[in-house]
Amino acid sequence: MDTAKPAPAKPLARKIVIDLVIMTVIGVVLAFVGPFGSFAEPLAYRLVGWVSFAWIGYAIYSPMSWVVDRLYDLLELPRPLLWVFAVALATLPMTAIVWSMGFLPSAVPLPSLEQALFSYFNVFLVGGGITAFFYMIEARRDQTEMVVPDVAHSDPEKVTPPGTASSNPLIAQLPAELGSDIIALEMEDHYVRAHTALGSELVLMRLRDAMVHVADIEGQQVHRSWWVARHAVEDVVRDGRNIRLKLARDMEAPVSRANVAVLRDAGWI
Repeated sequence: MDTAKPAPAKPLARKIVIDLVIMTVIGVVLAFVGPFGSFAEPLAYRLVGWVSFAWIGYAIYSPMSWVVDRLYDLLELPRPLLWVFAVALATLPMTAIVWSMGFLPSAVPLPSLEQALFSYFNVFLVGGGITAFFYMIEARRDQTEMVVPDVAHSDPEKVTPPGTASSNPLIAQLPAELGSDIIALEMEDHYVRAHTALGSELVLMRLRDAMVHVADIEGQQVHRSWWVARHAVEDVVRDGRNIRLKLARDMEAPVSRANVAVLRDAGWI
């Protein structure tokens, strides 16, 4: 039974607020530029329209990261290709909204095929460009937010035993009631959920950084979004070609196809 506290909403809320601020700035810039013939409209109208499109677009395109992750897990296709597909998919409802808002509050006519394709192409250009912008931001953040403790030059007299809260930035962020027996790490967006034998907690840390802090535990990254301690594996669940590791507290960690052979060679499965 999981005795952990509910996942804190603060990290996700903070990300959404930051993203919406960025989208608002993008909407304002587009309003002043006035692309696709919108410059003929009054500035106030353009501001309301483009900022509204930016916010609505965020609500439609942002969940595509979840779609890309799920498709990547299932198909293991190149992520850029999956992002093109996801953006093309999200552009369908966004195009319908953009077309409709151009006529409201009057009746919205059905577009001709040429009008529909033209609108879709324009929306795809804007939505794809903004999505690529966010993708580059996240990629740059991945490169710059690597946290690696410098233990090689530490004062031996000041180094505390491994696994204690004072020496381990991961354990230091866990509530005391969860203990320090890390059994799994699960990536959630740009954070990691640390699972212990007593519960779980969302931690402000990347998965790859968190794995540095459990290097003294025998374990393996079994999936793009999961690291598992070997002692926590209770059984192997097979469902066709899909393999999952059954862990303590009735948890299951998926195993990517690329890691099946690795775990088999290591004697995990």
